[in-house]
Amino acid sequence: MSALMILREGYPIAFCLMSGILGAILGSFLGVVVERLPARVMAEDAATDSLMYPASHCAQCLHLLNWWENIPLFSWVLLRGRCAHCNTAIPLRLLVTEGLTLLFFALSCWYFPAPQAFLSLWIVWCALLPLTLIDLRHLLLPDAITQPLLWGGLLLSAITGRLPLVDALYGAVAGYLVLWLLYWFFLLLTRREGLGYGDFKLLAALGAWVGWQALPTLVFFAAVCSILFYFCSRRISGELNVIPFGPGLSLAGLTVLILQLSDSGL
Repeated sequence: MSALMILREGYPIAFCLMSGILGAILGSFLGVVVERLPARVMAEDAATDSLMYPASHCAQCLHLLNWWENIPLFSWVLLRGRCAHCNTAIPLRLLVTEGLTLLFFALSCWYFPAPQAFLSLWIVWCALLPLTLIDLRHLLLPDAITQPLLWGGLLLSAITGRLPLVDALYGAVAGYLVLWLLYWFFLLLTRREGLGYGDFKLLAALGAWVGWQALPTLVFFAAVCSILFYFCSRRISGELNVIPFGPGLSLAGLTVLILQLSDSGL
């Protein structure tokens, strides 16, 4: 931590630029997570691609990417968004994932010079961004991301003391129970499922990061975001039967954490 603080204070612009480059690299990996993890979770056999194997390749023609085809951001622009082998369009979401992660990493360490603050934001971002994209496409919030996010929040509270461990623990328990009780109330009332178990686990994980005191604000903000998303989607596509709650929870959780870090002066 002290070494990072010295680098950040001594070379702020260079440090933020290097942080952005790191963000682009991690954003490229997050793109792989978004593409491959849902298939692993939903697959009935073990033949599905893992996160590490096979190497990066075109999903259409299975062409293995050369090093120059696998540089975050630049390769997409260099290839004009198409595979060099079969000319199939490369999903724009991969470029967006890399670009957003680059910007978030650079801006977060610029506005929050304390390593404890920007490292926390990086960890949360690297979990919430893929969760958001996966939930939007598949209505799925994989345990492989929500569970490490939960334990990471509890562990960080125990190590750094930014948030009292008891508040983080109560936040995790309360976060799960709030949506679990709402799920059963809605199910008994309408005979339909209004939430998924992944939503419970995600709010539990966010509760471990922001504490039980922030949960009412977080849930309210998440509900507002989800309602706005619903009306915007209906206006664009004309019909939307299911609203993914994960993106609203993710945006609300990240916003609350940023506000908490701002208030703490880190």
